[in-house]
Amino acid sequence: MASPLEDPVLIRPFRGHTAAVTGVAFDANAAELVTCSVDRLLILWKLRTPCNAYRFSGHAEAVTSVEFSPDGRVLASASQDHTVRLWIPCIHGESSVLKGHTASVRSVSFSHDGYSVVSASNDKLIKIWSVCYQRLLFTLFQHTGWVCCAKFSPDGRIIVSCGEDKSIKIWDTRNKICINTFSDYEGFPTFVDFNPSGTCIASAGSNNTVKLWDIRTNKLLQHFKVHRAGVNCISFHPSGNYLITASSDGTLKILDLLGERLIYTLHGHKGPVLCVAFSKGGENFASGGVDAQVLLWKTNFDTLDYEEVLKHNFRRTHIDDPPHLLDVYPRSCHFHDEKITSVEVDPTFDVPDIQTPDPVIIDIRTSSYISTPDVGKSEELPSPSASPLARSSKRKAESESGSAVLSVEQHRGISSSVDWALDHIVGQLEMLTLTISVLEERLTCTEDKLKECIKDQQKMLLKGKQN
Repeated sequence: MASPLEDPVLIRPFRGHTAAVTGVAFDANAAELVTCSVDRLLILWKLRTPCNAYRFSGHAEAVTSVEFSPDGRVLASASQDHTVRLWIPCIHGESSVLKGHTASVRSVSFSHDGYSVVSASNDKLIKIWSVCYQRLLFTLFQHTGWVCCAKFSPDGRIIVSCGEDKSIKIWDTRNKICINTFSDYEGFPTFVDFNPSGTCIASAGSNNTVKLWDIRTNKLLQHFKVHRAGVNCISFHPSGNYLITASSDGTLKILDLLGERLIYTLHGHKGPVLCVAFSKGGENFASGGVDAQVLLWKTNFDTLDYEEVLKHNFRRTHIDDPPHLLDVYPRSCHFHDEKITSVEVDPTFDVPDIQTPDPVIIDIRTSSYISTPDVGKSEELPSPSASPLARSSKRKAESESGSAVLSVEQHRGISSSVDWALDHIVGQLEMLTLTISVLEERLTCTEDKLKECIKDQQKMLLKGKQN
């Protein structure tokens, strides 16, 4: 049976990964989709006809997160191999490795201008990296457990992070300090992100919940418990009016934030859904799961007027009373009726062409050194020459050779002794980074103790004067 025009519809599945899909992201024009997986690979899917795909390898362990830069010219990925990689999505497969974490890196995200990347790791640290210079800028540390996710605000001034210490922290990027903390004692947050205006954050919880917080008033605005298992990922629609959630119960759910209600439950994955993301324009969204499938969906519901959506869905959905905005203490859940909670969309019945053949996937051999490739040899992939990463790489190549950019074939000819020397240098830099982090932490503790001593001395002086 066909879905009404306003219902989301499955456009097609993509099959190319051999293990669970852990991350999905669109480029700025929704012409490309990048996915990452436990199979250690990234796949770049060209969505426009003819549909092609390119598979990138380079990480030594499972890839946990991937994201396009705002201009779409650079990719960032995080992995359980303790590294972050910056990629130029071209047929040369060039990437740069950012080392500094000492445990699995859980998430990676670009700043609004594309010049910085933030990573979150199981080493309890958040690191901010320069894309242009491919080096560590600074480290944030106050989490006492594994950090699951970190995101820049839309204006880049603050960062939000969440961890298994059951806290959500707000950081000032200029002063490099934690300015606020939200605690969640029911479970730990697994994912967090800003709404498009940057005034609110939404968190996904291991205890099946989704929460929205106003960072201006520090209040919990909405609290949904619509899933039957942990929520792994969330994504805001660009309008800020809708939120989509991905859960281990095998479903995607779409929340109407204006009406504070659940409106759609989407089926299609066979097993837990690990990631979901709207395109930048909101016309499409994609999801990935343990079944190794990537599903591409057409949004539809955002094209109609809000009142029209309610009128069309009135007989097909049960609408219960939304929580009041002052319903913060106690922070009670906005429970929905378990029998009829939303419009159910099952692509098995709604989409006749789910067996569309998958595009041919071209394997890209990765180069460990980033250079600017010849534009004429980039096939259908974009030229990376205008990106900050490419510009910095070009400057490096010019300073070393004083002539044209080195080719990939020349870099493959580097001797094993030079490779060993580079690895040794990288190892020493990692040790230096860790030493600096420890010194920063000790310096902070010393400053706090000095402040306490000064306060005690002032109190003693005041008592002496009074006596």
